[in-house]
Amino acid sequence: MHERGYFDEIAPRWDDMRRTYFSEGVRDRALSEARVQPGKLAADVGAGTGFITEGLIGHGVEVLAIDESLPMLQVLRRKAFGAAGLHCCIGSAERLPVRTGAVDYVFANMCLHHVVHPAAAIGEMARILKKGGTLTITDLDEHAFAFLTEERTDRWMGFKKEDTRTWFAEAGLKDIAVGDTGERASVPSDSTDNCADISIFIARGTK
Repeated sequence: MHERGYFDEIAPRWDDMRRTYFSEGVRDRALSEARVQPGKLAADVGAGTGFITEGLIGHGVEVLAIDESLPMLQVLRRKAFGAAGLHCCIGSAERLPVRTGAVDYVFANMCLHHVVHPAAAIGEMARILKKGGTLTITDLDEHAFAFLTEERTDRWMGFKKEDTRTWFAEAGLKDIAVGDTGERASVPSDSTDNCADISIFIARGTK
């Protein structure tokens, strides 16, 4: 199945699926690492049904929720989180529909392993940051669970931390930190008894 079609199909079930895959601890670590402040503007790239967005709204941050899947964004809008400062738009990580230097924060949770060109996506995320703004990515460490590329349409089997650090530097970011969240993703196979158990990294950089 085409990747976008897969996410369109699972949109109504994604919140329940996500809870079995990884915990809110991933979000808590990302928001803490970015030191979010109320009244600022953030872009949530690959927002899905609003896992990161919900946390940002709770911190008083205005959010541009960006995703390629309209059904995912429709679920997010229905949830709304009681926020006036929530804006949803269709767009890809490699071509963000946001002007240069527009936002204070960019977040991308479990998005990078679905894009064709991760380095280009990181460059785009850096482009839309204001000077002094922060990019925070949470994603899978490199792994060997090939079934995820077939059953979950993953394009990449996670990433090496040193590659992510290099991409951040090439995007012009500074004060780069790449480390462990202390959280893990657990994703069962649909067709076998296999279950992926993968550590989750966090990468942060400042423009």
